[in-house]
Amino acid sequence: MTNTQLLREKMEQSGYKLRFIATKAGLTYQGLLNKLNNVREFKASEIKALSDLLNLSEAERTAIFFFRLM
Repeated sequence: MTNTQLLREKMEQSGYKLRFIATKAGLTYQGLLNKLNNVREFKASEIKALSDLLNLSEAERTAIFFFRLM
């Protein structure tokens, strides 16, 4: 499960539009929304692309993409 709130915060801080982020991650706009809403899971290549684009640290990447509810 993705920590959508933290990912959205990082996206907002980046200043990039969602459509641009989706394209850079190799996704459609709707595909990105599905993944942000935890309908689908992010693939490793998408996580890598988003991490690079948003300049995520390893700790941020782990907190966002490997988030588990307790």
